[in-house]
Amino acid sequence: MWAAPSLFRLPFPNRHPLFRGVLPAGIAPVAEAFEGHDLVLVLGAPVFRYHEHLPGRYLPAGTRLIQVTEDASAAARAPVGEALVADPGAVIDVLLASPGTGSGAPAGAPLPVPEPLTAEGPGLHPEEVFAALREELPEDTAYVVESTSTNAAWWRQMDLRRPGSYYFPAAGGLGFGLPGAVGVAMAQPGRPVAGVIGDGSANYGITALWTAAQHRVPLTVVLLRNGTYGALRWFGGLLGVPDTPGTDIPGLDFTRIAEGYGVRAQHVGGVAELRAALAERPAGPRLIQVDTALTTPS
Repeated sequence: MWAAPSLFRLPFPNRHPLFRGVLPAGIAPVAEAFEGHDLVLVLGAPVFRYHEHLPGRYLPAGTRLIQVTEDASAAARAPVGEALVADPGAVIDVLLASPGTGSGAPAGAPLPVPEPLTAEGPGLHPEEVFAALREELPEDTAYVVESTSTNAAWWRQMDLRRPGSYYFPAAGGLGFGLPGAVGVAMAQPGRPVAGVIGDGSANYGITALWTAAQHRVPLTVVLLRNGTYGALRWFGGLLGVPDTPGTDIPGLDFTRIAEGYGVRAQHVGGVAELRAALAERPAGPRLIQVDTALTTPS
């Protein structure tokens, strides 16, 4: 079981022993992931979100793709394979009832979480931050994530097993994270909600903090500050323009910005301080700023 590239929800527990990860968002690496498989069955997802220009063969030689989707326009846009416009849930029920499907017995123990990587220079490695989130926040926390440069670190460390645990801006436009986190928290007042937001992304929707303060939304915002638009910097290198101007944003202090909007905020400097902050359960909104090392999406 693979998750589709740039997934906006998590359709499958990511520590399940059958989970293979999130597909890369380029044509060539997607085909490489499918090497050795005869059939690719796409259930309710587009084929595919090719966010990165990495051209190549859409599928390995001899591999067949069948898409099941309720979205006729998504079926029409697919560059490869066959499409069945139908309810994916109904199709799954039919497949499970078919002879030879198997007993549906558990596949084994959950996949272990690796030890988090550490940063060589100043700041925490994002994996250290995500390990702290996994261990200190409640298991039913819903995460709204807009930190695309830390995507690989996120999936290495998180253990998400409940529906509605993950929200991500699949379209790629910046500014979703903070207002999205406020909205999810307001819609589900009985469930813990955390926004995991990069400093570049936060600039596009920072006024959402005012809404959180005015409505006393019980929201935790973890602000990853690496002083740059990490995903844009990575894309610049991918496209052969590594010296793209305007990608560095040093000196921003989001704790002071948050306090100006009426949100309690603190800057943590290490893993122990971060874990202690996350262990608190304030009634209203809070922002925790943590300096992180620069990483890439994959």
